[in-house]
Amino acid sequence: MSQLTTLSLASDEELIQEFRQGDRERAAAQFVRRYQRFVYSVAYRYLGRHEDAQDAAQEVFLRAFENLHRFQQRSSIRTWLYRITVRVALGMLRQQKRSAWVHWNDAFSEDEEPTSPSLSPEHIHERQEFEHYFHRLLQSLPEKQRETFALRYIEGLSYEEISRMLGTSIGGLKANYFLAVRKIAKALLNGPYAEYFRQALNTNGNPSKHEHIPR
Repeated sequence: MSQLTTLSLASDEELIQEFRQGDRERAAAQFVRRYQRFVYSVAYRYLGRHEDAQDAAQEVFLRAFENLHRFQQRSSIRTWLYRITVRVALGMLRQQKRSAWVHWNDAFSEDEEPTSPSLSPEHIHERQEFEHYFHRLLQSLPEKQRETFALRYIEGLSYEEISRMLGTSIGGLKANYFLAVRKIAKALLNGPYAEYFRQALNTNGNPSKHEHIPR
């Protein structure tokens, strides 16, 4: 088994040890591979532009590697990176003095399933239009509700980890998630994509990965 493969299977604690006392460059490269999508997704939800999110992600990892020797593992690496990412993104927003809207797709085309060749250009356009609509809908939510929904539904994190990231109780997170899902469901059922959403409900039974969408 190659050293690279071994590192890819290493725990975060083992990677930290490797970074501090072993091959710093290889450990750093593995950290980036492991968390680049997560960091980018968080940055994009705040910044709303692919280029800005890429710049933010680069800055986040630079700061992380500068301070990893001081990381005391009182929280998970993911939680630590989330907090750094939010600080970097908010700093960029203050500098730019502008608002952002949510998007988390289209930046990692190499990690996603390729577009089906059976889809017509019209269908591709319709899907893109729906994505833009849904992203604007997410951006209309209060920040805590938006981040709770994104971290729970999109990233698939547990309430325990989200609680550490956002500094909100698990009960508060569940309330935020419930409110976000209810608002999203109401908007979808009464918006231009109502028929599409109803078909998805009938086909899948439960469009949420975690909780039932309240009717």
